[in-house]
Amino acid sequence: MPRFVDPTPRLRASFLEAVAEFRADRDYPPSWFVGDVDPPALTDPDAFEAYVARLLGERTEAGTRDGFVPMTTLWWADGERFLGRMAIRHRLSPALEELGGHIGYDVRPSARRRGHATAMLAAALPIARSLGVSQALVMCDRTNTASRRVIEANGGRLIDVTEQKRRYRVPTGP
Repeated sequence: MPRFVDPTPRLRASFLEAVAEFRADRDYPPSWFVGDVDPPALTDPDAFEAYVARLLGERTEAGTRDGFVPMTTLWWADGERFLGRMAIRHRLSPALEELGGHIGYDVRPSARRRGHATAMLAAALPIARSLGVSQALVMCDRTNTASRRVIEANGGRLIDVTEQKRRYRVPTGP
């Protein structure tokens, strides 16, 4: 049964397979997170461990890189198979209010259309609430019908449609 796990070197092989799938996907451009993987981590196991440590460290203000806010990254996995990733941002910057939101998610191409994104967002909402986010800002590209359905299935209420995005407020709890 898929569930969230903290990023871990144990899933390296499957994670790298997923990165290759994202890069080969011609239907959607690769997510920003694919480009954010430290290049040495793609070939060197020690560098992959350092990448995982960076992700875990970004949960605190001290571990946050310039231009970023603290965020909790979780991986959606079924046993040893990496299926996707979720980023829950603890607060918003002006840029995230326009183009990122509190929660971002990606499902590897070979695992899409199986309900993973809907389940991931549902599982992320209580975590966002525990971080002090009562109404998560979640957005998708204007043309991404699948992501629109995921957000709406999780209670998303449309705020507006910008030139690039559909922006929603999603309650994180009762």
